[in-house]
Amino acid sequence: MKRVFVSRPLPEEIFDALEGFEVTRRAETTPLSGDELCTCLRDYDGALVTLGDAFSAEVFADVPDPRCAALANFGVGFNHIDVEAARAAGVTVTNTPGAVTDATADIAMTLMLMSARRAAEGERLVRAGAWEGWHPTQMLGLHLSGKTVGIVGLGRIGQAVARRCHFGFGMAVKYFGRSAKDVDFPAVFVDDLKALAGQVDVMVIAVPGGAQTHHLIDASVLAAMQPHAHLVNIARGDVIDEAALIAALQERRIGGAGLDVYEFEPAVPAALTALDNATLLPHLGTAAREVRVDMGQMAVRNLRAMLDGQTPPNPV
Repeated sequence: MKRVFVSRPLPEEIFDALEGFEVTRRAETTPLSGDELCTCLRDYDGALVTLGDAFSAEVFADVPDPRCAALANFGVGFNHIDVEAARAAGVTVTNTPGAVTDATADIAMTLMLMSARRAAEGERLVRAGAWEGWHPTQMLGLHLSGKTVGIVGLGRIGQAVARRCHFGFGMAVKYFGRSAKDVDFPAVFVDDLKALAGQVDVMVIAVPGGAQTHHLIDASVLAAMQPHAHLVNIARGDVIDEAALIAALQERRIGGAGLDVYEFEPAVPAALTALDNATLLPHLGTAAREVRVDMGQMAVRNLRAMLDGQTPPNPV
């Protein structure tokens, strides 16, 4: 019987789907340690791993002839795995695209509305017992309907966000990416990121993580944004230069930010949590039970295919 390692607690339905394997369940919710990463490669035929399980080139070098032939990533983002090093070691890597699309787009809309309408700030006011009652100039925010949204990265998730903005809120859609795309809604391609930043009321980051997008949103891009504009990040935390964003928010050079991810998560700077114009969520992008079950079942299908010597549905 083939041995499978599961790096985090998951909904029970996912373990039901692993019937027929000898499964080791890890109870901790933290990323794998260096020793655990090596054990995974050395002692198991396959593994279901996720965000933070850092299978770097160094880890593969420490286990030059791994028993593990399959890393099924639970999630669409896989920048925590050195795919080239895995491939060189004979390890196939997969992810779970599609299962996360709508849930992540929904969180983008949540953050857009919370940031633009100052919802988190207002809730804190009520909870603190400091609300003095309604008046006509109380906590005036940005009305999203009819505004312009800029999507940085018009992949599956970016398109799902754009559709919600266009069809749900009547927003004009502009986007930046490697090339123009043929989509089923009106959208204007802008081939310069700073130009896009200066043209939109809300900018949503939906690019993959990795070296190519590290600090894509830097001080110069933030400086190009309009003073009332809001920045939303549902991608990876290090796509934004967090220190530059904190400075822009502290100096009120942009209207606000809605973040679901952070550059050094789970660490969030005190300077960021102190800001009323920052809406902060604890990486809730796919945090709906049915979505996590779908992700896990997709990961299991990938794992089964790889361990059966077949091409998995979602290789990376």
